[in-house]
Amino acid sequence: MDHNDTKKLLLIIGAFLLFYLLPEDLGRVSLGLQESVLMMRDYAHAHVLLCLIPAFFIAGAISVFIKSDSIIKYLGASAAVFVAYSMGAISGFVLAVCSCTVLPLFAGIYMRGAGLGPATAFLFSGPAINVLAITMTARILGFELGVARTVGAILLSIIIALLMAFIFRKEEKNRMDAFQTQENDEETIALWKIVFFVGSMICFLVFANFGNPGVVTGIYYKIYAVKWYLAVFFALAVIASAPLFFNKKQLKEWLLSTLDYTMRVTPLLFIGVLAAGFFLGRPGHEALIPSAWIAGVLGGNSVLTVLFASVIGAPMYFATLTEVPIVQGLMGSGMGNGPALALLLAGPAISLPAMLVLASILEWKKTLTYVGLVIVFSTIAGLLFGTFY
Repeated sequence: MDHNDTKKLLLIIGAFLLFYLLPEDLGRVSLGLQESVLMMRDYAHAHVLLCLIPAFFIAGAISVFIKSDSIIKYLGASAAVFVAYSMGAISGFVLAVCSCTVLPLFAGIYMRGAGLGPATAFLFSGPAINVLAITMTARILGFELGVARTVGAILLSIIIALLMAFIFRKEEKNRMDAFQTQENDEETIALWKIVFFVGSMICFLVFANFGNPGVVTGIYYKIYAVKWYLAVFFALAVIASAPLFFNKKQLKEWLLSTLDYTMRVTPLLFIGVLAAGFFLGRPGHEALIPSAWIAGVLGGNSVLTVLFASVIGAPMYFATLTEVPIVQGLMGSGMGNGPALALLLAGPAISLPAMLVLASILEWKKTLTYVGLVIVFSTIAGLLFGTFY
């Protein structure tokens, strides 16, 4: 019996034992199963069509149209540290994406030649520090917490990225050497065409998912009021420019690359969303783990309290901008400022679905190291903030 047959047999035995030992009264298990399905439904409604699918197309475009030499030059391990890490960290101000949607974009630049450090900075900052999330944090949770989240997310993205690059420097050297020795037979495409095409897709992603700022005044509400006009404009720009800028071979490669990212990411992502719903449920809904347990241990600013906020935030799935009302509710139940910041930093940056997908890109050793660094430094940031505020 070969290795695959052994795995299948173990899965069959595991499934049998699961159902054989399952009690007749499921209790909270039934709540978890219900939340698992409903969370998957909400994810499909809110994120797949307008968020995840555009991200796959962008990742495919990066892989096909942007030369690997260009990515290595600006984001590679040998690129200027200030430029590479700044580009990765500041990118979050532009994109309003969750920890799952950023994954295809991360995979696109990482597999195209970006160094682990700069790519990790992008991975962390993408869902952590978009402008609207920071604004909502300051308005709803207080100016100090909004500033702390902004500064903390930028610093953590750079610190964690530098540590990832240092810890895995040998593997990275071998990986970057492999990129350098590859024969480059890529067709040259005018830079302005790539900027216009990929930029239009990014603008569609941003405006199609632009959240309601909760007020009827200010620049963010004005953008929100015309978001669909802007999204449609950029969608038409992509559709019109594709056959004008690229030949049939390039377009076919783009679609195949998009399909490859979709097949690579989607199954694990959906499994992760189901698991997150089963254990933690949707915001405001009970699942297997009672929400009262979580709220009850988040009061004050002790080391254990802040650490728990980081640990529980890491596997939780936060849709874009939902972390703010969740933290607001927990603070209303007595959560301290330190745990609040730790949750705002660790929660959006990573999730259980993201961990599963990330492991398929980086392998588990790098993934668990990244998760551990996010938890550690989110805890440190929360402790410092809780001490002074």
